[in-house]
Amino acid sequence: MMTFPIQIVTPDGLIFDGQAERLFCRTIAGDVCILARHCDYMTALGMGEARLTLEDGTVRRAACIGGLLAVTKGAARLVATTWEWAEEIDKARAEASRQRAEEILARKELDARELEMAQARLKRALVRTSVAR
Repeated sequence: MMTFPIQIVTPDGLIFDGQAERLFCRTIAGDVCILARHCDYMTALGMGEARLTLEDGTVRRAACIGGLLAVTKGAARLVATTWEWAEEIDKARAEASRQRAEEILARKELDARELEMAQARLKRALVRTSVAR
């Protein structure tokens, strides 16, 4: 299969720089799969599992939380707010985060901002726990 160059960066620095056969990730409009020779494209990223298929066929999974994806002249650049490879996610910590978020949501006296923050925290924790499985 054909490959394309891709860089994945976060505020902490360069996460990946190499060739890939396929990139699958969640955008704010739904899931997208990028292949070689993809048309120029730009979108905001949502929260969800991302999969990168390397040129040797290896599939690497990651939790991707927000950011931007751009494909220009056949090269992809993904700038993620948070990107965690599946094997690097601390499962116990992710599960504890999910439980804390659920406990906060169970409270009755949350104002609108607290509710929104707790829901976002829960969604991040669910993404991380599902990718870490």
